[in-house]
Amino acid sequence: MLNHFLAVFMARNREFFRDTSSWAWNVIFPVMLVVALTFAFSDDNKTLYKVLVLPAVNEAALPDFFATQHIQFIDAGSREEAQLKVERHLVDMLIDLDQRRYLINETNTNGYMLERVLAGTGGADFVKESVSSRAVRYVDWVIPGVMGMNVMFASLFGVGYVIVRYRKNGMLKRLKATPLTAFEFLAAQVASRLWLILLISSAVYAGTNYFLRFTMNGSYLNLFLLFALGAICLISLGLVVAARTSSEELAGGLLNMLTWPMMLLSGVWFSMEGAHPWLQKLAWLFPLTHVTEGARAIMIDGAGLAGIAHHLIFLAVLSALFLALGSKLFRWDQN
Repeated sequence: MLNHFLAVFMARNREFFRDTSSWAWNVIFPVMLVVALTFAFSDDNKTLYKVLVLPAVNEAALPDFFATQHIQFIDAGSREEAQLKVERHLVDMLIDLDQRRYLINETNTNGYMLERVLAGTGGADFVKESVSSRAVRYVDWVIPGVMGMNVMFASLFGVGYVIVRYRKNGMLKRLKATPLTAFEFLAAQVASRLWLILLISSAVYAGTNYFLRFTMNGSYLNLFLLFALGAICLISLGLVVAARTSSEELAGGLLNMLTWPMMLLSGVWFSMEGAHPWLQKLAWLFPLTHVTEGARAIMIDGAGLAGIAHHLIFLAVLSALFLALGSKLFRWDQN
């Protein structure tokens, strides 16, 4: 029995090390991820709170407050947009220096802490305001991103691994001998995965909504359309990864390279408000960003199709591009 175990153990080790693309990727990707995260998020003077200021930041007005460490002060722009950001938990406080007022979201614990800091640093006479509309809970803000992230993982890994496994065990080679074209095969994969993802996501949303009662000011049909288009886009991206890959280990590395940046930079868990401008621009290239932002616009703001048209167009264009690229690059066998 031990000999059998050792034989399989050594065979699997040789298989892994002979597949240079796989083991090299398992070394390179973690290094790349650590370096990228260190560069993007490491800061000795870490920001814990975000405050929008009307008008532009004027440190002379509240020198002690603006000198407080770990608070990021951002030019608010228009008051209407600034108030929306406070309601959505994108920032923790809005302070109006001219009118000596501040606005917080009562459900945001960071707002309470900033209120205490302001009172102790020369702002005790500032008048407190709360959000005028229904306060948006954090769960209302985060659920669109969580649902989008679930769609992303199900789309990329659900398609990528399956096709790579088909290629590795020779099933694709047998399908090649049939009249089936590459486009027909890939289109069937997209359709099969799509309805399963939408069915499961709808069930998860309905089940959690029964207990948590998420804010929903828009149309469920529009939300379903957005997630359907987002799923098609992400499934198509998974097809591009799997088009020529014959190693499951390499496919896993490539898919992780796609999912981790999207999960961190698409605003799923925290707002990108106040992040470096190039990070914000990079985030808008990710399909998950458009799914998340579009879903929040529908659920929280009650946006219609016109309000999320730019998200839908971006996802549709990317879907067509990925499908065309996947069909072009696709190969049936490992050679």
